[in-house]
Amino acid sequence: MLKNKFAAGALLTLSFPLSAAVSANECGDVTIADMNWNSATLIAHVDQFILQNVFGCNVELVPGDTMATGTSMVEKGEPDIAPEMWSNSMRQAFDKGVEEKRLRYAGNSISEGGEEGFWVPKYMVEKDADLKTIEGIKKKAKIFKHPEDSSLSAFYGCPAGWNCQINSGNLFKALDLEEYGFDLVDPGSGAGMSGAIAKAYEREEAWFGYYWAPSAVLGKYEMVKVDFGSGVDVNEYLTCTTKEDCESPKVTMYPPSPVNTITTEAFAVKAPAAYEYLATRSFTNQQMNELLAWMEENQADGEIAMEHFLTNYEPIWTQWLSADVVEKVKQELSAL
Repeated sequence: MLKNKFAAGALLTLSFPLSAAVSANECGDVTIADMNWNSATLIAHVDQFILQNVFGCNVELVPGDTMATGTSMVEKGEPDIAPEMWSNSMRQAFDKGVEEKRLRYAGNSISEGGEEGFWVPKYMVEKDADLKTIEGIKKKAKIFKHPEDSSLSAFYGCPAGWNCQINSGNLFKALDLEEYGFDLVDPGSGAGMSGAIAKAYEREEAWFGYYWAPSAVLGKYEMVKVDFGSGVDVNEYLTCTTKEDCESPKVTMYPPSPVNTITTEAFAVKAPAAYEYLATRSFTNQQMNELLAWMEENQADGEIAMEHFLTNYEPIWTQWLSADVVEKVKQELSAL
């Protein structure tokens, strides 16, 4: 079913197909960060399979996370590739590494960037179009039942300690939601966040809160991003919305979060064709949301998800490679 959705016209954010006339000696040993969240581990395993079977690289996956991998790449030049890096988290360090010709931004692993926002279920907007705007939400605050206090309305924020707790809390304040009877609910954990949405969906109840993409939740449940009517003020977002000590936050929609593939300069120089593949390879949020939903439903790890993706999503990945190597990838897949 997922394959048919993409074949029917999902957006492909791609460059020109590239040829893979690369010798194993040119590519050599390569390390790829296998980051500790599902979208990143999927991309890491896809890259491993393509780099080994198309470009002749000898690939090793190494454990990674944002800060540890980013710091190691900046300071030590290893690993060679971080397939999915939310680069704003270390923007200054990455930019300095690029300026000093130690790192490269290869491309966008998520083509539109990571997406954040305040959301309501699609079935609510289908019944009442006003609920896709913050003004409509405020006017009908009473329908968003609080789980513990019937005198309040519920806005679901982020768990304590998460970065999004800061920005969602500041926007809750900027939007004056407390004045309209809303209470900022701490869901306690990531599972608590997704569980609250799942419960609302199962019962077709009202729900209003923060979430992000790509994510399995937005792949499983159709949600509508609430329009604040403000547009995006990037400077406000960077200098105030995301700061814990922001005293007077103003309303702004969330800007896209850059999600890049980052490589070392040494890798880009020694394996230019493999680097070009990484610069071309990209997923849309829609594509990744649905893949993450499949991974969750099937309890699939990165390796299983890679095989599922390459087997069932040919309209996407065949655009990343030249026709002369697509058949080779299919042959290698059939041998798994």
